[in-house]
Amino acid sequence: MFKIAKADVAAPFGPGPLAMSDSYSSLLYQFGFCEGWAGDMSNGVIKLGQRATALHGLDGPECGLLSMMRSYDPNDRAHILELFEQAATSSSNFCYSTTIVMNTGERQPVFCIGESTGLEQKYSGSMIGVFVFPRFKLAPGAYLYSQP
Repeated sequence: MFKIAKADVAAPFGPGPLAMSDSYSSLLYQFGFCEGWAGDMSNGVIKLGQRATALHGLDGPECGLLSMMRSYDPNDRAHILELFEQAATSSSNFCYSTTIVMNTGERQPVFCIGESTGLEQKYSGSMIGVFVFPRFKLAPGAYLYSQP
C-alpha cells in the first residue's frame, strides 16, 4: 500500500474531538506499538525514536531516507522513495506499509503514516509521522499478502 494525498490542514479529520480512551490505547498496545518520527527537509535528516531505530537496524536515531529504507523489502523501496519525493514537493498526507527484513531473516511488518508541511519556500519544510509496528514477526520468506 502506497498512498499520498494533498494536505488540507484547514479541513477537520473527522467530526468531534479526537479523544482516545484508556481502553483504546491499551487495546492498541496489545496488538502493536507506535512511535513518532520527524524529518527536516532543509538538510534531509530523519529522526526516529529508539525502538524504530533498532527495528530499522540503524546505529543512531538520525539518518537519511535511503539509510532508513535499506532494511525495507526490496520490492517496496522504489514505491516508498517515490512517495517521499512527492511529499517533499507538495504539502501532503501519506501512508505506506512494508516489511523490515531483519538480520535473522525474520520480517517485521511496519505501517507509516505521515505528512509534509511548510513547502512553500525552497529548501524548507518538514515531515512528521508515526510508525506502527504490529507485535509479531513473519518467518523468513513469509509475506502479509500474496506476492504477484
